[in-house]
Amino acid sequence: MPFSQLGLSDKVVSAVAAAGYTNPTPIQQQAIPYVLEGRDVLGIAQTGTGKTAAFVLPMLTKLEKGRARARMPRTLILEPTRELAAQVFEHFEKYGAKHKLNVALLIGGVSFGNQDIKLTRGVDVLIATPGRLLDHTERGGLLLTGVELLVIDEADRMLDMGFIPDIERIGKLVPFTRQTLFFTATMPSEIQRIADTFLHNPQRVEVARPATTASTITQSLVSCGSEPHEKRATLRQLLRGAAEMQNAIIFCNRKRDVALLHRSLSKHGFNAVALHGDMDQPARMAALDAFRKGDATILVASDVAARGLDIPAVSHVFNFDVPYHPDDYVHRVGRTGRAGRLGTAMTLVGSSIDKKAVAAIEKLTGQTIGWLDTPPPAEAEDGERSARKERHSRGGRSDKRRGRNPRPAADNDPATQGTVARLDEARDRRRARPQREPELANDGIESHLPAFLLRPIRVKA
Repeated sequence: MPFSQLGLSDKVVSAVAAAGYTNPTPIQQQAIPYVLEGRDVLGIAQTGTGKTAAFVLPMLTKLEKGRARARMPRTLILEPTRELAAQVFEHFEKYGAKHKLNVALLIGGVSFGNQDIKLTRGVDVLIATPGRLLDHTERGGLLLTGVELLVIDEADRMLDMGFIPDIERIGKLVPFTRQTLFFTATMPSEIQRIADTFLHNPQRVEVARPATTASTITQSLVSCGSEPHEKRATLRQLLRGAAEMQNAIIFCNRKRDVALLHRSLSKHGFNAVALHGDMDQPARMAALDAFRKGDATILVASDVAARGLDIPAVSHVFNFDVPYHPDDYVHRVGRTGRAGRLGTAMTLVGSSIDKKAVAAIEKLTGQTIGWLDTPPPAEAEDGERSARKERHSRGGRSDKRRGRNPRPAADNDPATQGTVARLDEARDRRRARPQREPELANDGIESHLPAFLLRPIRVKA
């Protein structure tokens, strides 16, 4: 079914054709007619399926009628991160080139003054992150009583970032009779509760089972050492040996690991840039632009880049750290294999904790991830666990922590047998030494006082 049969206006259809698209994706084909009818929509689809265009295109058609008023936006789109908000803004510029619409972007890292000027002129589409939006409402520079359509995008990411209380506050500021579009890739119980609160008799559009990865992605596990330098060495080997790798995103769990890995890769000659939440907005946008344009082939990032970033030509994704939450894995690997392209995702596994996280991922997605190489033997893990239990039963200290050399195991080597014999003789001599009786004070209690305090006191006559 082409876009012309979905009920979109001629301006929107021509803009889509100019962008090179002819047929809609499943989420767009199912959601766009319901949005144009004015129905609330609950859209569930895996990342990379075109959820953004599923609400941008019908919004452009509906906004052709009406006029914006000062400080009272007609539509509101909430995004969890600055990058996602800027990306939606680019979609409106791309598909709304023939529309005379005022689109404003409210994100952190930008001065309030410029944003206030845009709000004063009147806004048809307001794209914002929850925190900056509430800042403007509390300052009295923004009224949400004129919002006709509310879009909550990447709702599961909102939950992970702790924005649900802010979303609930915003829900009380917009009119009750609004139309609401709710899009998410996963559907945990808390997201279901929020959807029941915001949506009224919604039309559920689900094009894939929640928390699944695209079939175009080849996923594999790679065994490595648990130490950071061992993992970095394994990652460099994978990067150099990856066949047909055009570019890659490498995900770390912590921001400081992003900076450390970026410095290490740059030191070893890789063309890499970093992206994490502690960077200022110009630096974050510069890193994304360099990666999109191909000036940098590797993007080392935290989970701030795992949701919704539209970089369709990413060939490889590497999980330097197994994500803490299984849902994050779905979003990370969804950065590759987008728009029908083939992609590769590799995850480094270096400890038993990583294996438990992988098991949780496989349980969530319902898929078994194969090993790229030979998985670490389970017997070695069992032996390590038994050794830890034995050390714990002896008081929790190893021979190394006690300052002793570990006793060599006896084998057929004469030198080793001689060493063992000498250690046994020394142990027997220590045991044969007579034990000193404890010194008792005059009151019959063992004294712990130093000797100089027990000397007699001389009193002058």
